Amino acid sequence: MPSFEDVLIISEKTREDYPWLNGYWCHINEDLLTLNRELLHENTRSLARFIADLCRNILQRAPRFRCFGLHEWAMVYKLPQDALRHNGQRLRLPPKDLANFVESQTICCSHYDAYRFFTDEARSFNTLNPVIETRLQMEQSGCLHANMDLYKWATKLWPWVGSNLIAKTFMLGLKGRELDMRASPYDLTADGFPPICIETEEGRKQYQEEQQRFTACAVPMREELLAVCEKIYSL
Repeated sequence: MPSFEDVLIISEKTREDYPWLNGYWCHINEDLLTLNRELLHENTRSLARFIADLCRNILQRAPRFRCFGLHEWAMVYKLPQDALRHNGQRLRLPPKDLANFVESQTICCSHYDAYRFFTDEARSFNTLNPVIETRLQMEQSGCLHANMDLYKWATKLWPWVGSNLIAKTFMLGLKGRELDMRASPYDLTADGFPPICIETEEGRKQYQEEQQRFTACAVPMREELLAVCEKIYSL
């Protein structure tokens, strides 16, 4: 799909092959295809304004690269196997060793949608208390989940955000999730994802380096999403 700014030239054959283009979201004038801006309602503008504020705040805030992916460990802390979110996967460490490692760390998770899945016993280890109401103040660009969220925010503004940006943020999200789970306490080696053993100094260094590269990839996409949001809520 085009973004709200695009004007596409389409042939008669394209119109015949894709009749849905002349449907709810699109407007065709002779051979020109555009999105129907009359469907851009105030609630969409409000959402675009919120996403713009979030992107702007994150871009202006210094990234932090010392969380080491500990959120996934806090999500399994002192849980029996059958209570794990991914209980079809085994853990790399015995429960006691896993618990000892979590207890030895300083957890600094700033992302609400990660923190809310911490076990009750693990919440007290987090130095922050992210809640949905403080998302604008808490999120920062070093956070793996905040960068994976670019796909979520872009799709929430579909079709006003074009498919190209949505596709880029989707591929970024896949890479982020892979890093997320490789650094987790789950053993996914058989699925082709060798672990990043953050319980070791070498593993923490590796995670931090990959986290920094991932953040660098996310920055231009966040800037692009911000620019689109600013145009949407200004219409």
